[in-house]
Amino acid sequence: QVQLVESGGGLVQPGGSLRLSCVASGSIFSIYAMGWYRQAPGKQRELVASITSGSSKTYKDSVKGRFTISRDNAKNTVYLQMMNLKPEDTAYYYCNIGPIGTVLAGEFGSWGQGTQVTVSS
Repeated sequence: QVQLVESGGGLVQPGGSLRLSCVASGSIFSIYAMGWYRQAPGKQRELVASITSGSSKTYKDSVKGRFTISRDNAKNTVYLQMMNLKPEDTAYYYCNIGPIGTVLAGEFGSWGQGTQVTVSS
């Protein structure tokens, strides 16, 4: 079973930036898609961005132009660069790995511990 460790969250003022990282264990990293998700209090978890093994990317409309997903297969790591953060970006952020269909649907049996992002003045 792949283990996922997210990091890089924190408290930031509106307009600020953060870079999240997610390290995945195992040797399957390079062949699968990765996704970043977030869950705000009282809301369902939602897909924020995805990246395929070939580095094709998708973004949630509300983060387009502000967030950038990237991956480093040599380090088994996927990143989410977040700029011009807004209070509505406040949530726990999670990553996951799998076939692109699974990533887009967000249908996973297990998740990492996530990393908290709080955007507030």
